This record gives sequence, C-alpha cells and structure tokens, in this order.
Amino acid sequence: MTIHHATSVCIVGSGPAGLLLSQLLAQAGIDNIVIDRKDRAYIEARVRAGILEQGTVETFAQAGVSDRLEREGIVHHGLDLAFEGTSHHINIKALTGQTVLAYGQTEVTKDLFAKRTDQGGRFFFNVENVVLTALKSDRPVVAFRHAGTDVEITCDYIAGCDGFHGVARQSIPADVLKIYERVYPFGWLGILTERPPVSMECVYTNHPRGFSLCSMRSATRSRYYIQCDTNDNVADWPDERFWKEFAIRIGPDLASNLKTGPSFEKSIAPLRSFVAEPMRYGNLFLAGDAAHIVPPTGAKGLNLAVADIRILARGLEKRYANNNTHFIDTYSQTALARVWKVERFSWYLSNLMHQFPNHSPFEKKMQRAEFDYVMQSEAASRSIAENYVGLPLD
Repeated sequence: MTIHHATSVCIVGSGPAGLLLSQLLAQAGIDNIVIDRKDRAYIEARVRAGILEQGTVETFAQAGVSDRLEREGIVHHGLDLAFEGTSHHINIKALTGQTVLAYGQTEVTKDLFAKRTDQGGRFFFNVENVVLTALKSDRPVVAFRHAGTDVEITCDYIAGCDGFHGVARQSIPADVLKIYERVYPFGWLGILTERPPVSMECVYTNHPRGFSLCSMRSATRSRYYIQCDTNDNVADWPDERFWKEFAIRIGPDLASNLKTGPSFEKSIAPLRSFVAEPMRYGNLFLAGDAAHIVPPTGAKGLNLAVADIRILARGLEKRYANNNTHFIDTYSQTALARVWKVERFSWYLSNLMHQFPNHSPFEKKMQRAEFDYVMQSEAASRSIAENYVGLPLD
C-alpha cells in the first residue's frame, strides 16, 4: 500500500535552505511539504557557519524569524587579516556602509523550525529510499519510505535542498550535469568552547605553521579553527594540543587574551570548491550545498544558500501569483552568475590565507605580495569588504 499526497512544491532537505524556502512559500500562500532523511533533533544539532551577510539577515526578517537573531547576534563592523605577524584591519562598515552579524547556523535552524511548526508546516522525517521521478513532466513525483510505509508526493516543482550528498543532484542525468571542482590539500579542525572570544571580530591568520581563524557564536561562546592535514583525525588533536598550536598561530598579542577551556564540539572538515550546472532540470531546482560548495574561508556557505532561496522563492511566487514563469525559467542562470562570483571570493581568500604544501618559493612570495597590496590599497580592501558583506542578487 502506498500513501499519496499532493502539494505545490516538495522540498527535499530541511536544513536552513529548505526551511527558509518553506517559510517564504507559506507566507505567499504556496502549499509545500518538506522531507528529510534525518530527524529534527539531529538537524538542529549540526554545527555550521556563523557569519550572516546583511542580505541574509534581511531575508530572515522577511521570513519572520529575526527576533532572536536581532537580540543575540553580534554585529561585526570589520575583520582582521594577519600574515606572518603583520596585521591589517578591514573596516567593512566604513568601506561599504554595511555590516555582518555573528549568529550560529544551528540557531537559525532552530528559529526556522519553530516558525514552521507554529504555522503548521508539513514534514516527513527519517525518510528512506528517496526517488525523484517524472522531473520533466508537469507533475513530478517524490517517492520514499516512511515509518514502514511507501509514500508518494506529487507536486508542481521539487526543490533539492538536500546538501552535497543528497539525492536531488544525483537525479539529474549525467550527460546533462556538468561538475566543476577543486579539492584543497588540507582541512579545517574546528572547536567550540564556552569561553569569551579572543576578539569580537573575525581574525584570519596565515602563519608559517598554517592558517587559523578566530570567530565566535556569542559573547561567551567561541569558534576557533586551524588548518590541518587531510589525513588527521579528531583523536589526534586533544584540547591541550589544539590550544598550544592555536596560540602559536594567532601570535602573542592575541594569545594574551585567549581564554582556554574544554571543547564541547570538535570536527575536521575538508575544503573544496564545487559547482554543479545547471541548477534546474525540468521541474527540479537545486539550491544550497546540493548545487555548490565553497571553502569556509569568508563564511559564504549559508549566505550563498540563502541567496539561492531568495531567487527561487521570488520565481515561484511570481509563477503562482500571475503565472509569470520568467524568474523560474532564468533561475539557474541568475543563481549561477552569483555563485561563481562567491566561489571566486572564497577561492581567493583561501589562496591568500593558507599554507599550501606544494607552493614554490615564487608562489609564497606572490602570496605575501598580495597581502601587502591589500594592506596598502584601499581599493583592494574595499573589494574584500564588498564581497564579505555580500554581493547583490542580480
């Protein structure tokens, strides 16, 4: 026996991208159902990015989920870049008139779940064997197994917001999909600790021993990273070893303010740049990590996903309001134009701030020359600031 459901938009994936799309569509009166292979508790517990662009903050306000964000988020007016002991402050507020906000993606997810639940959003969690079919028809189908029962959802459109390893992108035929990828020869070891941050703005450091990043989730919770070998395991990095290495990389001035303590989350993430084209196939749309991955340098992953959703939600709202399909017809083109600009910035900042094991002496000199240029050129600093606060949608 198969249970059948019908909706306008079936959203695969209940991370921030899928939840935000669900909320924006619901506000426009567009029925939708969200499915996910994990449960809500697992999804809410995932630790991810924590810097929100101004456009992202405005989108959450539009979605009605910004009350706690505005109370608890920490406004950043700038960021610091440091290279082998030389530090350069970029005043993003002065250079662009905009700011960014420190507020954890985990909290964003909780806020969106609470809003969708309060408004009666429809969810299927812990689904298995998800299959997307009839993607080029007027009524595509999402089939899966849920609580021991076969379920089929027919809809007008499918939004694939199910991440890099999800089924949505894999449902596009291989002869249609084009993949562009760069895998970096290192990873990031990140920890969370209940200690005040060493700086109230982000500090990116290129040290001869490797990259480090000082960031925060609140005035009492810090998120710190160091560059590590791709073959490292979390077990190789007990807290004592991490703190010793981190203090070396951030330098004595910052280290004098460092409050160490036990970590309550520790993980290693590989770094890659990845783009899949197109972001639409038939009536399937890809958004967020299902379509692209950026290195975490510059904190663009969540912000890029939100930009996708803003573009997609606009297109679907126009389609259902007056049958104007222009914006969904151009969704892939519009989104990808912005995606590649953001990929460029994350790639640029990653190349500038990391130690590459295979760099020649010439490449190392070029890296230093680029940093010196950024320090001496307001135009170069403004370029970083403009990308850091977020590029326009179109």
